[in-house]
Amino acid sequence: MTEVLELKKVVKQLQGASSPEDAANILRILKKDFKVTESILRESKAGLAVGKLRTHASKEVADLAKDLVKKWKTEVEKAKATTSPSPTGTYPLSPQKFSSAQSASSNGSSAPKAEVRTAKSDGAKGATGDQTRDRCTEMMYDSLVLDSSHPTALVEKRARAVEASVYKEMGSSTGADYKAKIRSLFVNLKDKNNPSFRESVISGDTPAEMLATMSTADMASEDRKAANRKIEEENLFKGLGAEEQQAETDAFQCGRCKQRKCRYRQQQTRSADEPMTTFVTCTNCGNRWKFC
Repeated sequence: MTEVLELKKVVKQLQGASSPEDAANILRILKKDFKVTESILRESKAGLAVGKLRTHASKEVADLAKDLVKKWKTEVEKAKATTSPSPTGTYPLSPQKFSSAQSASSNGSSAPKAEVRTAKSDGAKGATGDQTRDRCTEMMYDSLVLDSSHPTALVEKRARAVEASVYKEMGSSTGADYKAKIRSLFVNLKDKNNPSFRESVISGDTPAEMLATMSTADMASEDRKAANRKIEEENLFKGLGAEEQQAETDAFQCGRCKQRKCRYRQQQTRSADEPMTTFVTCTNCGNRWKFC
């Protein structure tokens, strides 16, 4: 219990890190000072917090997060390999596979890839009795378990809950809308660049009911969302109208080249009672920014 509380404190510091440097330092502390088990990770939700940083804008933070997740996953699998599978359906490496992985590591060669988990390999199934719904439940399981070491029973429970929520949202029908939504969830949950999304569903941080109404944009990885925002801002600048005259000013300093040679214009992009948005373009280096 003490380990969980200590880990929670550090995770909270990580989530509140004010700069990439602070986040990187905290990740190093987590890697050096904490030994974890599956139960400690689950109770502290440290795996989810660190997993989200694997797509951080800072390469240093992203690389440290990836290394830490890999280290923790290895520790959990090693612990599981020394015991028999639990009644709850834990999915450890078999002793034979773990031994070969150790041997490969000691010889300096790459460890073999872990066996891909699926509903079929784990024995997970739907429980509705409807062939279409049960197959869709298995699809949800396959997408959630992609890189997970969580127990089969937990992933199966989440997969069933997601399918049930979609079925309810689509008017208790397995028609075209239901199937399209299941396919969309399958593709987005199985995105290898979005591990934090899968983890949030399995941990329960993203409820099944929410998934049933989420759009593709809502489910995108943080990198994809950032790219979409950049595209939207680019389009907004371009859509201001090249024929409109922009005022020149030295009131703004460019954050890139530090010059004060700028053009700006203002536009009401929000409701009428909100301040206008000011769009600024540096005439020296072309840098663009906006503020309200």
